[in-house]
Amino acid sequence: QVRLVESGGGLVQPGGSLRLSCVASGSAFRIYGMAWYRQAPGKQRELVADISAMYETNYADSVKGRFTISRNNAEKTLYLQMNSLKPEDTAVYYCYVNYISQYWGQGIQVTVSS
Repeated sequence: QVRLVESGGGLVQPGGSLRLSCVASGSAFRIYGMAWYRQAPGKQRELVADISAMYETNYADSVKGRFTISRNNAEKTLYLQMNSLKPEDTAVYYCYVNYISQYWGQGIQVTVSS
């Protein structure tokens, strides 16, 4: 069982920045495949970015060049640095782990609005 706890969301103006964090339980953190997903009202959940145990990263086209996913294995933490935020980035963001089974965080709201 893997428990995920997200933090760092909130309200930000267009063009601003936020950093999301996701602390994971479990001794096998360093081999987890991890990702951030988001779900906007009335839309399906979509992949934002993922990072493998070998630090290979992948991004949705809509966030390339603006968002950076990273991980700190010593702190068992996944990050999403979000810069140049746009109103269309408004969504609930979810931390995800793929390790034997699939695990989701509780979700955290990010609102981009003036």
